[in-house]
Amino acid sequence: MKKLACLLLLSLPAFSAVTGTVINRTTGQPQPGATVGLNKLGQNGIELIDQAKSDAQGKFSIEQTPQGPYVIRTAFDGITYNHMLPPGSPTTGLTLEVFNVSKQPGAAKVSKHMLLFEPSGGQMAVNETFLFNNDGKTAWYDADNGTLHFFMPASAGGKATVQATAPGGMAIGAAVGTTTTAGVFKVDFPVKPGETRFDVVYNVPYTDGADYEGKVVTKDENTYLIAPNGVTLDGAGLNDLGVEPNSQAHIYGLAASAYKIKLTGAPVASTTADSSAADQPDNGPQIEQILPRLYTKVVPIILLALGVLAIGFALLYRSKTAAGQETNERGRG
Repeated sequence: MKKLACLLLLSLPAFSAVTGTVINRTTGQPQPGATVGLNKLGQNGIELIDQAKSDAQGKFSIEQTPQGPYVIRTAFDGITYNHMLPPGSPTTGLTLEVFNVSKQPGAAKVSKHMLLFEPSGGQMAVNETFLFNNDGKTAWYDADNGTLHFFMPASAGGKATVQATAPGGMAIGAAVGTTTTAGVFKVDFPVKPGETRFDVVYNVPYTDGADYEGKVVTKDENTYLIAPNGVTLDGAGLNDLGVEPNSQAHIYGLAASAYKIKLTGAPVASTTADSSAADQPDNGPQIEQILPRLYTKVVPIILLALGVLAIGFALLYRSKTAAGQETNERGRG
C-alpha cells in the first residue's frame, strides 16, 4: 500500500503557486494594497484566472499552477502594469514594479513626433507617431484631461484611430476624446516611466496641389514631416533633411508649432524597399533611431532596416500595421 501511495503522489503534477513582491519604484519600498491578477492568454483575449492583494510587506500569493502563456497584471493607483509569464519561467519570488501616479507630466515629454502624409484617390491618410520619454519616477495619468493632445482638422470628421504602446507592452487601442479647444483631441492613456508610443491615424480629403494646414499642440523636441516616395512636399519654414535611402521617403524638420504645405503626386513603391538595409548607400539623413522596439507582426524587411535609419523603419512598420489597427484590443497598457 505504501508503495502504491508513493507512485500516486509521484504521478500528480507538482503544485507551484505564483508568489512575489510588489515594489513601488517611486518610493523604493514594498507596496501594500496592489491588486495582482493572473491572466491567461487565450483565443478570446486576456482571461482572469485568479487575483490577490499585496500585504503590508508588498508580498502576494496566488494559489494556481500556470502552464502558460500567462500575463500578470498589477493594478495600483488607477494604472495597470503587465508582466509576461512565458511557459517554463519561474513563478515564485517574482518582483513586480509599480509607480506613484501624478496628474502632472513631470519628466514625461515628447522626444519625437513624426507626420507621414499618404495621399491616394481623393483621400489622404495622416499618420502621426508620438514618442514620450519619461525619465522620472512617477507615472503621468490624467483621465479627465488626457496625456497626449493632438490636432485634427475639421475635414477629418472627428474620427481617428489611436494605438498606444506602454513600455515593454503591446500596441492596444486607446480612447480618444474632445477638448475645449477646437480641433484638439485628447488620449486617455497613462505615460509610465520609460518610453510610451502613440500612433494616430486619420483621413482627410485630398486635392493634388492644394494647401494643407496643421498644428503641433504638444511640446515636441523633434518634429518631422515625411513625404513617401512619389509625393512632393513643399512649404515654408521646413528644414530639408534629404531622402532616406531604404524607403526613398523625403524628410523635413519642423521647428514651428504650425505648418502649411502643398502635396502633389501619390505614393509609389520604392525599388530599394525589399533590399537589405546593409546594401543601401549611407548618404541619406542621419536621424537617430526613434522607434523603441519590434513586434512579431513586423515583416523581415523591417528587421533588416533596424539600426540603419529609423525613419525608413517607421514607414515600413506603419504600412504593415495600419490595416489591422481597428481590430486591436481597446484599453490601457
